Amino acid sequence: MELISVTQYAESHNLSERTVRSWCAAGKMGGAVLVGKTWSIPVECPLPKKGKIKASPLLKRLREEKEGKVSGGIYHRTQIDLTYNSNHIEGSRLTHEQTRYIFETNTIGITDESLNVDDIIETTNHFRCIDMIIDMAEERISESFVKELHRLLKSGTSDSRKAWFNVGDYKKLPNEVGGNATCSPEEVHQRMKELLVHYNTKKVKTLRDIVDLHQKFESIHPFQDGNGRVGRLVMFKECLANDIVPFIITEELKLFYYRGLREWGHADGYLMDTCLTAQDHYKKLLEYFKIKYHE
Repeated sequence: MELISVTQYAESHNLSERTVRSWCAAGKMGGAVLVGKTWSIPVECPLPKKGKIKASPLLKRLREEKEGKVSGGIYHRTQIDLTYNSNHIEGSRLTHEQTRYIFETNTIGITDESLNVDDIIETTNHFRCIDMIIDMAEERISESFVKELHRLLKSGTSDSRKAWFNVGDYKKLPNEVGGNATCSPEEVHQRMKELLVHYNTKKVKTLRDIVDLHQKFESIHPFQDGNGRVGRLVMFKECLANDIVPFIITEELKLFYYRGLREWGHADGYLMDTCLTAQDHYKKLLEYFKIKYHE
């Protein structure tokens, strides 16, 4: 069993060292041992469970349909629509119908066109990522959480066979988005730590807080590729966690979404209006499936 220090555990989960030491002293960290005056913690030790939070009607339904393998419900529809649109924004050539077919049958189907293998792999991987954010909706956002989403998304792709690509970890090489510079590889860990600490200290999180988190995550651009999809998954998860109606950025909203990301900080209305429009679309789905939500 690999043990790490309080400092290492606190950094990996965006916590204060004082909090982690208090949990150790209270016996809340399974397997933690006191050596002299220093605690050592199993690297895989989970965070102490908080008092049970009642899941929203949507999150409860998503979990029920996921576990029951229910076809044709909100879980089914969300898997297909979120996966298709988020991948399509990033250049996937799979159609909505092909995405649906892969989800429903776990096969590609007969086609006369040549398909990109990575598009297919990333589609099936994205389904797994959605399952993860549903299962772990109430978990605090941490660096290890976003890295695991990235690992799931990119596992088995051609990128995963490139040593420099660093699947499941932060980028090794500088990159840009839309011709604009992003955070340098050397600064990513510190910037991500500061971002998540700032976000996690908010006791009540609003839609604007979640959108702000997303924009700042995208401006850091912590991974070599897959930042947009990981960021949108995190945004969807945080809406579920905070009983806020989630939303899916569609192809029709893509240009408005990109403009909103660029203009955030001096014209926040662009991105907020885009997200609210997408949220209205998802509300119609909730109404169709008779799922209650807060206005």
